[in-house]
Amino acid sequence: MLRRLILLAIAAVPAAFAVDRYLARQRGGRSPAPLRMMVVVDAPIGETWDVIANIPLQIEWMTEMRDIRITTPGPTRVGTRGEATVRIAGISVTDPVEVTEFQPPHRYAIRHEGRFTGDGLITLEAGPDDRVTIVRWEETLIPPILPDPGALVQAPILRSIFQADLARLKRLVETGDADA
Repeated sequence: MLRRLILLAIAAVPAAFAVDRYLARQRGGRSPAPLRMMVVVDAPIGETWDVIANIPLQIEWMTEMRDIRITTPGPTRVGTRGEATVRIAGISVTDPVEVTEFQPPHRYAIRHEGRFTGDGLITLEAGPDDRVTIVRWEETLIPPILPDPGALVQAPILRSIFQADLARLKRLVETGDADA
C-alpha cells in the first residue's frame, strides 16, 4: 500500500507541473482572473469607507486575519505598507502588503508581496438614494507552488471566505458589531 502511494506521488508531481505550465500558457502571461464578491451595506458611503479604510479595524470583519501591523508612519496613503498574520485552512502566513490605490471614499487597493502574491481592490459606490453603499471586492491570490492549479483549487474556498467577510463588514457598519 505504501509503495503504491509513493509511486502515485512520484507520477503526480510531474503531472501537476505539466498541468500548471499548460494553464499558464492558456492565460498568456496574464494574472489569474480575480475573485469577485459584493455586498450592499445599509449605510452612506462615508460611513462604510470609514470602516473599510480603518486598517486596524479590518481584523474585526476579516475572519482570516489574526493580526495587522502598519510599518509605514503617517496616515494611510498610496505606499503605506503593513504586515498581516493570515490563517486560512489552518495555515498561518505573514502577508506583507502595500497600498497601491487610496481614493476616499471610492477605491482602496493593495498588492500582496509575500508567499502568496496578487492584488486586492475594494470599490464603493453610493446607492441610488445615497443611504446604501455597494461594496465590490476583487482579489487575486497566487499560490507560491503550482500557481495555476492552486488558484483553481483555492478559488471556491477563498470566494466563500471573502463573501462571508463582506457580510461581517455589513454587520459591523450597520450595527457596530461584526458578530451581531
